[in-house]
Amino acid sequence: MLGRVNVDVTPLPGIGVRKDFELTSGRRVGVVALRDGTVDLIVSELDDPDVCRAQVPLSNEEAAALANLLGAPQLVAQLQHEHRGVTGVETRQLPVAENSPYDGRTLGDTQMRSRALVSIVAVMRAGQVHPSPGPGFLFTAGDVLVVVGTAAGLDAAAKLLAHG
Repeated sequence: MLGRVNVDVTPLPGIGVRKDFELTSGRRVGVVALRDGTVDLIVSELDDPDVCRAQVPLSNEEAAALANLLGAPQLVAQLQHEHRGVTGVETRQLPVAENSPYDGRTLGDTQMRSRALVSIVAVMRAGQVHPSPGPGFLFTAGDVLVVVGTAAGLDAAAKLLAHG
């Protein structure tokens, strides 16, 4: 099992909620979810965790993109950790690009399992994990697929997503 991080949740009356955690450096990083639905990414001062060194406002789309950037690698790392010692099994994240022939098409349309001999175990979209998507799951550009298989199968899956 990968290590756990303790996330502190602090209500900010009239503002929103601060959710953050301590890095190994001692600095804190997190988000402030504001009442209007927007999100600020925050990083604390090293010597005073209550003082923000940086505060970056994010649109909903930007927050979702950041969540995908952070979430997919974490999921892949967890799966790799769980599959360690299983020879020949690898996990990789594969993006659905805007020019992919599968943008706007279903997982079933890819015939991924039979054509590349891999399994799509999750799809990351807009900061949300969609585990075990079925054949009717509709892909959209920007999705990040978490795929399990052999190295050759994962290479074939990447080509399939890019070129059909």
